[in-house]
Amino acid sequence: MMGRLESWKLALERLRAAQPADWAEAGRLVAEIVRMSTDATLRQAAEQALPVLRQAADNDDHGVTLAAQRRVGVILEVVHDLTAPRFGRRNAMPKQLSSEDRARRMLGLPLAVQLTCDDINQAYRRAAKGKHPDQGGSAQAFIDLAAARDILIHPGAHKDA
Repeated sequence: MMGRLESWKLALERLRAAQPADWAEAGRLVAEIVRMSTDATLRQAAEQALPVLRQAADNDDHGVTLAAQRRVGVILEVVHDLTAPRFGRRNAMPKQLSSEDRARRMLGLPLAVQLTCDDINQAYRRAAKGKHPDQGGSAQAFIDLAAARDILIHPGAHKDA
């Protein structure tokens, strides 16, 4: 896909720089983008430009030509955004949470705050109301909540899973 984007980018830049512009060729290129692009934003920009480019190919009206140039510019901006290098670790797996952090999430407690036993027990009671088997919850979810409370109350007694 990146190779196709690069070729479209070059072709669009060539069309934009040409004097006079070949609007029939621009229409063919944009129609190809509409058919083959997997990116919704690019496809939408190309679909919106297509009627203007076809109109520019049929007549020499200066206003239509300016509108066509703007539409090609919009498509080119979208292609530039798609081909720009991205920084950071895009497909990196998220950092694994410690058992204590997983327990805090399960009980709806903040991750970086010092907790008292009362805070933990209150959060456990709040969460257990909906998870208790007598209240329509599952037994396993209730057991998991109890384990989460134990992990938080006795943090050194449990190893990271």
